[in-house]
Amino acid sequence: MRYLQTFNRRLRQIREAGQLSRWDVAQMCGVDEARVVGWEATDARQRGYPGVTELLDLCIKTETPMEDLLDLDDSGDTGQLELPGLAFSQGDGLSAALKELEQEISRLQLSEEEMELLRRFRKTSNENRRMILQILGR
Repeated sequence: MRYLQTFNRRLRQIREAGQLSRWDVAQMCGVDEARVVGWEATDARQRGYPGVTELLDLCIKTETPMEDLLDLDDSGDTGQLELPGLAFSQGDGLSAALKELEQEISRLQLSEEEMELLRRFRKTSNENRRMILQILGR
C-alpha cells in the first residue's frame, strides 16, 4: 500500500484539526468506529485501510484534498494514481474517468423519498425492521 504508508497519521491529524471524533469519521464513511480505529493504528500489523468509497467520502465530507491523505511523491511517478479498483492517468482518460465516476455517484445517490424511508427505517423498532425485511423477502 505505497500510497497509504502514512495514512494513519495524516487521518488522525485531519480528524483532530477538524475536532472530529473517530465516531464522526465512521459516520461520514459509513463504517463502524472500529474500522476507523484500525485505520489510525500505529502498529502496521493491526492497521487497516479504507476502500476507495470510504476514502472519497472522507475527502468530500471533510473537504480534504486526497493528496493530503495519500503519499503522492514525485520520485518515479508514472503519472498514475494506483488505488485498488481505481486508476487515473494524466491525460484525456482522466476526463472520461471523472465523468464516469460522476455518473456512478449520481446513480447511487438517494432521492429525497429514499432518504426519508431510510430515516424512518433506522428510527423504527427492531421488530418493525424484521417485518419490513420479511416483506421485502430478505
